[in-house]
Amino acid sequence: MNGFLNVNKPTGRTSSDVVVFVRKRLPRGTAVGHGGTLDPEASGVLPVCVGSATRLFDYIIDKRKVYVARLKLGEETDTQDATGQVVARQPVNAREAEIRAILPRFTGNILQVPPMYSALKRDGKRLYQLARKGESVALEPRPCQVDAIEYLGDEGDDIHVLKITCGKGVYIRTLCHDIGRALGCGAHMQSLERVAAGIFDVESALTLDQVDALAAKGRLQEALIPLDAPLAYLPEVRVGERCRHAVLNGNPLRAGWLAKPAPEAEVVRVYLNDEFAGIGAPQPNGDIKFRAMLYKPGEDG
Repeated sequence: MNGFLNVNKPTGRTSSDVVVFVRKRLPRGTAVGHGGTLDPEASGVLPVCVGSATRLFDYIIDKRKVYVARLKLGEETDTQDATGQVVARQPVNAREAEIRAILPRFTGNILQVPPMYSALKRDGKRLYQLARKGESVALEPRPCQVDAIEYLGDEGDDIHVLKITCGKGVYIRTLCHDIGRALGCGAHMQSLERVAAGIFDVESALTLDQVDALAAKGRLQEALIPLDAPLAYLPEVRVGERCRHAVLNGNPLRAGWLAKPAPEAEVVRVYLNDEFAGIGAPQPNGDIKFRAMLYKPGEDG
């Protein structure tokens, strides 16, 4: 079984919990991983890599992600989200107009100081481990890309809903914290849902109950998304039947074997006839070297 399972992770479960849940419902020995961590208290889209898909993690992790976050104004917490202790309270004067006006300051190429409650390491230790001991370290701002922030509405009690589109490495809770600081009243992220990650969206994501029901009927394989579906953004190269032996052995594909010359790209999708064979890297001489050789005759996915 090879492909991607689009799972709607519930709050209160870690991403690793979901991987274990799925693994228990697949044939023994099936490789399973996730395509981008969600915090335990966040919900939403979690791509689960099954079988050969685990080798494609690096090619799906950087894709565009979309989140819906609830911004709670007037309270800052030590974790920058609702799981932490309130460390500051201030009166709130900001309303929709003020929030909308300030959002452009947090889009584009911005700098973020990572939160202490994060999995980043300092001297071999996770920052959250240091934070739980009451320790603090000076952290340098890091560049990240926020493509858009859309104001969705006011839910009352100083809670406002934002839709954030961004790339890898953006801390949404830090974004909420920084927006609160800019408004002069402080804020934290009350809740977070990832509604899209690349081609995976929450509308088509399976709940854990749905995963369980499909597995009980022996139909979980039907829900797998093909290996190459999330990779459509990569250019492709194709070779014909005479290259089958080379593909099976992961040998370099000569420039003269390609149906068309290799495009100028860091990596490409490789197809043997119409079957996805893996990820390759174009060489200066026009050859293709496999980065991830995935083709195995007779396998599904």
